[in-house]
Amino acid sequence: MRIRHTVLAATGGAALMAVAALPAAADPAVPPPAPPNPVFRTEATRQEAATEAPVTASQLLDKVTRCTQISRGKYRSDQGAAAKIPVCDAKGAVFWKADMDIDCDGQPTVRCNRQTDPYFQPTTAFQQSDGAQLNAEKLPFIVVPGPSSIWDYRVSGIRGGSVAAVIYKNKVQYAVVGDTGPTGIIGEASYATAKALGIDPHPSTGGAASGVTYIVFKQSRVSPIESRNAALTLGKSLARSFVKNN
Repeated sequence: MRIRHTVLAATGGAALMAVAALPAAADPAVPPPAPPNPVFRTEATRQEAATEAPVTASQLLDKVTRCTQISRGKYRSDQGAAAKIPVCDAKGAVFWKADMDIDCDGQPTVRCNRQTDPYFQPTTAFQQSDGAQLNAEKLPFIVVPGPSSIWDYRVSGIRGGSVAAVIYKNKVQYAVVGDTGPTGIIGEASYATAKALGIDPHPSTGGAASGVTYIVFKQSRVSPIESRNAALTLGKSLARSFVKNN
């Protein structure tokens, strides 16, 4: 992570027709079998779908309208900005509402390197299962502030690989905690996270000035950290629990 400044048809044959024209043999004493109950089947299907339906952005946002501040102070969105962003506590998660700067640190790629990002660093705070740095271009991850007197993410049950739901303009992207940043600034995520949310992911000129909500689930962890499918599966499950319990 780096510190950024605010600038931001069908045809039928004759034979079939003849068969269709024949009178059907029927025994008036034997009534036809009753059709299955469509109401029962429809209701059962609806309930099953509701159980597995992914949580929506609006459902998550409805649960973070009030803030029980857990941080001892507040964070800046960028260097030079006013410190007015608190970290809030909830059942099973912490959350904050901020901007989104683009983190391209980690493995050098076509879109994340020293030429595209003047603040590029070839390392991330947490690494893949094979020891390699994270790939910001491919892996959705967020950046948490380094531990400080304002807030220590570790005390809240957050660690590398913890699952987060990032929400922007009615879209939800599940990500992992993949990097740490300056102790006084908050609001940053990887190139892949921004791209998935429809935010310009360019490390120098992209990002979102506001309107991004970060919900990080306590005591959660994706293993291996680089598995997008694992983050998605666990994220959906934790999001359902979060909506149910808050």
